[in-house]
Amino acid sequence: MATSQLTASPVTASARNLASLQGLKLSTIKFSSIGTLKPGALTSRSFKGLVVKAATVVAPKYTSVKPLGDRVLVKIKETEEKTEGGILLPTTAQSKPQGGEVVAVGEGKTIGNTKLESSVKTGAQVIYSKYAGMEVEFNGAKHLLLKEDDIVGLLETDDIKDLKPLNDRVLIKVSEAEEKTTGGLLLAEASKEKPSIGTVIAVGPGTLDEEGNLKPLSVSPGNTVLYSKYAGNDFKGNDGSNYIALRASDVMAVLS
Repeated sequence: MATSQLTASPVTASARNLASLQGLKLSTIKFSSIGTLKPGALTSRSFKGLVVKAATVVAPKYTSVKPLGDRVLVKIKETEEKTEGGILLPTTAQSKPQGGEVVAVGEGKTIGNTKLESSVKTGAQVIYSKYAGMEVEFNGAKHLLLKEDDIVGLLETDDIKDLKPLNDRVLIKVSEAEEKTTGGLLLAEASKEKPSIGTVIAVGPGTLDEEGNLKPLSVSPGNTVLYSKYAGNDFKGNDGSNYIALRASDVMAVLS
């Protein structure tokens, strides 16, 4: 039988999340970022800035995991434990991976009378949405079982600018934040408005209508666009530039 364990790295927990832990009889809980908590010490403040996630551990007697429908099993890329200069990172500073290798795919999905196979294949290196899917520990490694639609795109290199978006996803290079006010005053880093303008780098093939026909997206590489401020997934390129991958529906206008 599969068992579950609590991990904390790094999620958001609020008082609502905390309520889901009430009723558990716990002796102590260890979190890498805040140490050991004893009974009675659990408050909503204790969980501020944490994400509590249950990882399902598949018992060794099970030798395979076969996704159903349009689900995909991804072996999660290991978290970087060192900087490029070789400095060991503390657990709290290690970025949560958003990529991995596809190790199994379902049979696909049906739209209307059309049966569609998965657009990702076994062995593909993919990037997925940050909070997508269910984490599964299988064969001694961490995996993610998620819907194909939660996969942002294919990435065969280690630089996000080379991402090949899937379906209705769009990759945008974010414009630099304004460093001065209109009056010429320099802005402090914390005061800079988060940009919501950028240049489209790559687009997915499009969406499918009710009959399974492909409908191309309305934006193209090279377009300067205005997008929803809090949409999508943020990434940092190897050149230090900021990128965002989001759905085409989150692109609000083309600027010219």
